[in-house]
Amino acid sequence: MRDSVDRQRRAFWLKHLHRWHWISSAVSLVVLLLFSVTGFTLNHAASIEASPRVERRNAVLPDDLLKRLAHVEGTSAPLPPSVADAVAARTGAEVAGRAADWSDDEVDVSLPRPGGDAWVSIDRETGEVHYESTDRGWLAYLNDLHKGRHTGPAWRWFIDVFALACVVFALTGLLLLKMHAGQRRMTWPMVALGFVLPLVVVLLFIH
Repeated sequence: MRDSVDRQRRAFWLKHLHRWHWISSAVSLVVLLLFSVTGFTLNHAASIEASPRVERRNAVLPDDLLKRLAHVEGTSAPLPPSVADAVAARTGAEVAGRAADWSDDEVDVSLPRPGGDAWVSIDRETGEVHYESTDRGWLAYLNDLHKGRHTGPAWRWFIDVFALACVVFALTGLLLLKMHAGQRRMTWPMVALGFVLPLVVVLLFIH
């Protein structure tokens, strides 16, 4: 009777562990591969050549818009909407709503993004607008996704959900190993190796 109850309990846990294991695996598979590849490229970033593409554009604001820059208060206020629209029309830079760095002579707007950077500078006396954009390529874009660099809150939330799915995948895998360890004698030596090997590398080679 007790053996029957034990078998039923084991079957129950195996069923649910397998279910959560494959669900978490399916959810995290593509991003796990992406993060594995970009982990390798980040580790060898110095050996991978990159050819950044730099684009520059210049323009001049009309006097009526230039006057609007004289009445802005605060050192990090965004550009007035009419000025932001004019900058976008003349340079292609989307600066609306972006925090700006105001000084007596100029206004600077930083436009960082994954895989590149950009900035806009406006001379408050002459109205000259300078825009520069740097694109470091798709590999830098993927590396920045890995680091969550300039990706915004939506991607950071996604990384958190993905990390949780990986934790579920790892823990359900560990519990499945435990339940099958009786038929696989190398289970725990292999698990121990996965723990000891990085520990040895840290202790011996990282100072």
